Amino acid sequence: MPQVERSFVSTESGRIHIAVAGAGAPVLLLHQTPRSWDEFRDVLPLLGRHYRAIAMDTVGYGDSDPLPQGQASIENWATAAHALLHALGVARAAIVGHHTGAAIAVEMATAYPASVAALVLSASPYVDAARRAAAQKEHKAVVDEATPRMMGATLRSSGRCASRFIRTTA
Repeated sequence: MPQVERSFVSTESGRIHIAVAGAGAPVLLLHQTPRSWDEFRDVLPLLGRHYRAIAMDTVGYGDSDPLPQGQASIENWATAAHALLHALGVARAAIVGHHTGAAIAVEMATAYPASVAALVLSASPYVDAARRAAAQKEHKAVVDEATPRMMGATLRSSGRCASRFIRTTA
C-alpha cells in the first residue's frame, strides 16, 4: 500500500497543504467545506495503487493559508487548486470533488478545461456565481434543486471519462 506523504506547496494563492500517495496519472481530491484533506485519508492509499492521488486542503481550511479577507469564493478556490496543479508540474488531472469540492471541480472544468482530464462529483451543489451572490445578499444558504436519478443514470450522464475512472478504481 502506498505511503501518504504530506507537504506544503507555494502558489500565488499562498501555501497549500497536500497529502499525496502513489504514482501515475494525477487525481486531485477536493474536500467539502469546512473539512480538510483528512476527508480522503482512507481513500488516498487505495487510489495511490494506480494513480498519483493528491488531496489538498482548500485555501483557508486545514493547514493551507487563507485567501485575503473577503476573497473566499468558489472561483478563487478553483484558481488556487489550478495554481497547485501548475506548481506541481501537473498539466492535466482527473478532479474528484465532494460537496463544496464538487462545486470547485466544476468551476475548474469551466475556467481551465485543458487542465481537467475527467470530473468525478459527489453531492454536488449545482450553484452558479449569480445565485451565490444573490443568496449572500439575503444571508441565505443556497443549493440548487436537482432531479434525483439512479446511480447508473448519473454515471451515464457524467460521461465516459468519469465512468471509466470509477470502473478502473473499483
